[in-house]
Amino acid sequence: MLTLENKPVHLTIVYTSDIHGHIMPINYGTNEEAASGLARYATAVKQIRSTSNNVIVLDNGDLIQGTPLMTYYVKQRATTDINPMIQTMNHIGIDAGVIGNHEFNYGKTILQAAIEQSNFPWLAANVIDVETNEPKYGPPYLIKTIQGGIKVAIIGVTTHYIPNWESPEHISGIRFNDAFETVQSLVPYVRQNEKPDLVVVSYHGGFERDIETGEATEAITGENQGHAMCQIDGIDVLLTGHQHRELTGKINDVLVIQSGNNGSFYGKVDVQFTKSTHGWEVTNKQAHLQSLEHTSPDADILHMTEKLETSTQQWLDQPIGYIKGEMTIDDPFQVRIDKHPFIEFIQKVQMEASGADISVTALLNNTSKGFTSTVTMRDVVANYMYPNTLVVLELQGKDIKAALEKSAAYFTLDESGSIMVNPAFEKPKPQHYNYDMWEGITYTINVAKPIGERVKELRYHGQPISKEGKYHVVLNNYRANGGGDYTMFQNKPVVKEIQKDAVELIREYFERYSTIEATVTKNFKVIAE
Repeated sequence: MLTLENKPVHLTIVYTSDIHGHIMPINYGTNEEAASGLARYATAVKQIRSTSNNVIVLDNGDLIQGTPLMTYYVKQRATTDINPMIQTMNHIGIDAGVIGNHEFNYGKTILQAAIEQSNFPWLAANVIDVETNEPKYGPPYLIKTIQGGIKVAIIGVTTHYIPNWESPEHISGIRFNDAFETVQSLVPYVRQNEKPDLVVVSYHGGFERDIETGEATEAITGENQGHAMCQIDGIDVLLTGHQHRELTGKINDVLVIQSGNNGSFYGKVDVQFTKSTHGWEVTNKQAHLQSLEHTSPDADILHMTEKLETSTQQWLDQPIGYIKGEMTIDDPFQVRIDKHPFIEFIQKVQMEASGADISVTALLNNTSKGFTSTVTMRDVVANYMYPNTLVVLELQGKDIKAALEKSAAYFTLDESGSIMVNPAFEKPKPQHYNYDMWEGITYTINVAKPIGERVKELRYHGQPISKEGKYHVVLNNYRANGGGDYTMFQNKPVVKEIQKDAVELIREYFERYSTIEATVTKNFKVIAE
């Protein structure tokens, strides 16, 4: 017979990850309504809290960067207004947040202000202040006590791969300890010293192996360690992110979940506790992905964000320049195999800003549409959605060749011998931004050849590139730091750094020239023969 003393207790954990600046239910590139964002999520949280007494609400990182709203805020309002993402999370009333890699994109001042404005703690056990040797931005874990005195421990960790992507000045004085090793040491410590009834690890990172088969799904770099973490004794639930995947499952009896990105979904974990002679025991745990498609936005959050949103929309709709000719994109795959005027335009911007005569860029997203005849700020941020800065590196010819071979792996051949995208660049996470195109050199990629032997006819000013020759190359800071596993760029001499981000450089380019003629210099070919 059940009594009040042994009646099961139910806990609901809801979490978001990789929100990337999305509050409003809108697609800024098209200005159409979107079934995503924190305004919709806030309504879902209210509904859950209205039906359950035991609710913990978390965010798993990559919160403050990613939309024009946040770009406008950082450029125009950061010194006067509260960070809108923090204002929204404060209103929702989350219990804790985790530092994501994109939290560092706007620099230390913006991140520190966001943390100081938060009514909740930030967790990042492995993000360490070098001077104090303590976690930099908050406690390593949080204890929440719910009905019946049940103790829930939440450990927060972040992918330690950040130095491979981030601008050095944004992370100076910070050490990123191995995320797996941090969890491996913290879990037994927390179990012994806090005596929790449930241990949750909130990890801004993903899975390096298939969660069902255990087969490796990517090069083991340390960027993602979720599968390895599930081998650590004492973890009940692992909340993940970073890869923008939507998944649930169990690994070694650890309940795992990843909730996508931009707030299209949120994660919901239901845990049942039953009292025994040994104390509270977890007798059931389930994970669910919840869509926000049919959830109405929260009116309070819409009202709170309205003024900033209106100013953002006005900023986005400002014409900043004009295109003479054709610079729109219909087929992103064709852009990558046949030189396109939009790519040439970005290369010209980078080369003029840096003074380098060799440039590297990528078509960052398959939703990019290029530019029509009138270009607005909306067009710029829709096509260049990352706050990248530029770096000029001194590279040897062999580094250029290695980088081109890395990019050439983006392609493969289908059964009929036609060129297609290598599935490794599409699953488990789309990585089209890791295929680079080069300007200032000429080259041919022959997809019919084995990976690593595809780049031919590599020339600079008409002459073969020398393996030991030195060349100045401009590229974004993500790639210059080795992002996308372009390790050949790591630790190379830095000739120059351009601290303005790409959006600002594009705006300034239009300010100087007003009307840009769409041109194409056919300096590369992708073939299969």
